[in-house]
Amino acid sequence: MPDLGIEVLFRGRNLIRILGGLWVALRISLISVAVSFPLGILLGAVMTLKNPFVKALMRIYLEIIRIMPQMVLLFLFYFGTTRAFGWDLSGETASIIVFVLWGIAEMSDLVRSCLISIPVHQYETSEALGLVRIQIYRYIIIPQAVRRLIPLSVNLVTRMIKTTSLILMIGVVEVLKVAQQIIEANRSASPNAAFGVYLAVFFLYFVACWPISVLARYLEKKWG
Repeated sequence: MPDLGIEVLFRGRNLIRILGGLWVALRISLISVAVSFPLGILLGAVMTLKNPFVKALMRIYLEIIRIMPQMVLLFLFYFGTTRAFGWDLSGETASIIVFVLWGIAEMSDLVRSCLISIPVHQYETSEALGLVRIQIYRYIIIPQAVRRLIPLSVNLVTRMIKTTSLILMIGVVEVLKVAQQIIEANRSASPNAAFGVYLAVFFLYFVACWPISVLARYLEKKWG
C-alpha cells in the first residue's frame, strides 16, 4: 500500500486549518460577487446606450481588465499602489478590489451581450402594441435577458472561486497557502504529504464549485 500522505490531514489542527483557508477563499470570492454583480449589471445596461463616448470608455475599461492577467492586477494593487501612494492595503483587501474590478468587467459584458441579443423586432412589436419604453423593458426585454444571464453569471461565480487560488502569491493565507505550510512542516515525517494535502484541496474546491456548476448546466438546459 503506497504512502499517500493523507494521514497528515488528521494530525493536530491541520484539517481545521485547511477548512479555514477554504473559508478565506470563499469569503473573498463571495464579497467580490456581492459587490461586482450589481455594479456590473448597471454598467452593462449603460454599455447598451448609443452614446459613443460612454461606449468607448466602457470598452476601454473592459478590455484592460479582461486582457490583464489577474496575477498582474494583484501585484499591481498589493505591491505597486501601496508603495506608490503609501496605502496600507492588506492582502485580502487588495484581493477583493481586484476581484471586484474583474467581476464588474465580466458581468457588464454578460449583461450587454444578453440585452443586445434580444431581436429588434420584439422592441418594434411591443411599441406597435402601445407599450411605452419602461413597459417594454419590464415585461418583454428584462425577463428574457435575465433567463439568459443567470446561467452565465453562475458560471462566473465558479470561475471567481477557483481564481482565488492566485491570492496566495500576495501572502493571503487561503487554502493553498495553508496546504503549503502543512507540507513544509511535515516534510521530514511525511515525505509524501504533498499528495494527500493537495488531494484534499482538490476535493474541497470540487465540493465548493460542483453544485454551482450543476446549477449552471441545469439552468442552461432549462432556459436554453
